[in-house]
Order: sequence, then structure tokens, then C-alpha cells
Amino acid sequence: MGRVSEWTEWLNRSNHTLWLLGVASFLETIIVPIPIELVLVPLMAIQRQRIWLIATVALAGCLAASLLGYGVGVALYQSVGIWFVETMGYQDAYQSFQTFFDRHGFAAILVVGILPIPFQIAMITAGLSNYPLLLFVLATVIARGIRYFGLAWLVSHFGRAAGEMWRRHAVWTSIAAGALVGLIYVVSQYLAGQII
Repeated sequence: MGRVSEWTEWLNRSNHTLWLLGVASFLETIIVPIPIELVLVPLMAIQRQRIWLIATVALAGCLAASLLGYGVGVALYQSVGIWFVETMGYQDAYQSFQTFFDRHGFAAILVVGILPIPFQIAMITAGLSNYPLLLFVLATVIARGIRYFGLAWLVSHFGRAAGEMWRRHAVWTSIAAGALVGLIYVVSQYLAGQII
């Protein structure tokens, strides 16, 4: 945690805080296995006047990385995609998600975007399946928006204590949010069936 604190302080003092945060969010979404929340919470607590802008930049970095991952799925799955899945040890997770994605599409992207599951799997699978790009972008923005703006809301109300709350309850909060999204999806599917 000491290195994360040092990095956060350095980021806070930089003249390029927002650009660096965007790059960090991009890298975390693509490959870095360290949750961006470890940096976001203290940075938001320090720069509370820019808290919503920080959340927006984190979301933009994530979205840019998601589009790259989607592109890998569309055009480079046989080379880069397979190499990435095997290198990261995501074979089992990829197979499980593929089945889930084939059945639920949009909801599957939403759930994986909210839960602490590697989002790279959703990006590559959506691209490989030629899932509509606009729907992929919408699902990504909603899912990651819930995470980043939810975190901003926590920090705006609880300050640095939000970091401890997040560390203690991140998994259960993510599961609850994922379950809520799943429930909304099921209800909307049912209502659509009733109307049609």
C-alpha cells in the first residue's frame, strides 16, 4: 500500500494529473491487475473539488481501453486475443463467460463490468462475436459508470473513510450491484415479452 500512496501523492502534485489518471485507467482495464480504485479513492479525497471530473476521466480511460479490447476481438482474436487469454490464465473464465454472453449479451457485459471479474474477457468476447458496438459501449459506460461515479459519491459523502469502506465491502457491493442489474434485465425481458 505504501507504493500506491506514494504514486497517488505524485499524481496529485503533477501538472498532468488527469492525463496520467486516464492512462492509468486505460492500463488497468487492458492489463494491469491492480484495481484503479486504490488510486481513485485517495485522489478523489484530496481533490474533492474535481471529484466528478476524476470519475469521468477514469471512465474515459476505461472506455478507450474497452474499445481497443473489442477491436482485438473483432480483428486479432486468432493471434493477439488467444495469446492474451492464455498468457493471463483466463482460459476457464473465458469459456464460462462465452456461454453466459451467448445467452445474455448486454446484461453479461453489464454484470462483468460491475463485478470484480477481468473485463478483458467481456471486451474480447463482444468483439469476437461481432456484438453491436453501440450496445457494447452503452453497457461499458453504464457498468463502469456505476463503479466510478458510485465511488465518487461515496468519497463526496464519507471522505477518506470511503477507501476503507470500499476495501471492506468491494466484493459484496459489486455482487449486489451486479444482482440488481441482472434483476432489472430479467424484469425488462419479461415486460417486453408481455407487451409483444
